[in-house]
Amino acid sequence: MDCFAVSISSGGTMKFLNIPNMIKMAFMFGFFQGIMPLIGYFAGVKTIRYIERFDHWIAFLILFILGIKMIYESYKLDELNCDTNRTCPFGFKTLIILSVATSIDALSIGFTFSIIKTPLIISVTLIALISFLMSIIGINIGYKGKHFFENKIEKIAGFILILLGLKIIVSHI
Repeated sequence: MDCFAVSISSGGTMKFLNIPNMIKMAFMFGFFQGIMPLIGYFAGVKTIRYIERFDHWIAFLILFILGIKMIYESYKLDELNCDTNRTCPFGFKTLIILSVATSIDALSIGFTFSIIKTPLIISVTLIALISFLMSIIGINIGYKGKHFFENKIEKIAGFILILLGLKIIVSHI
């Protein structure tokens, strides 16, 4: 659902529906959602317990900073596009950051898989495919819905990232 929410807000920042960017984001989100449980599965109890103590803070800070930056940049320029120096959710560096931030909690899921003897390859493949598809759907919803919000979509996207970060913090309290 984190990928889906970020995809909706990212789709709303597109000036034109850009299929390569849509596939790139969906692939990155699907890949990271699938790879994080694998890392968690093989990392073991000690590593996961150490990471679990602060993973939610890392995800919160990343999403909060990106959200604030998007809101700030929405006041600087009127036109929504990724051709300027503003934060583009489809840029490689930003995509990596968003992918990690929205999938970091999946590390503990991988550890859980090792405890309950879940078939690993089937599980991570399903997670990756569903994340990929939900990202495609989310980008399309955001792109089509941006007309309802006109030029305010970048502010809304920033607030969604901040709220997502807050949701992660609240769920760990």
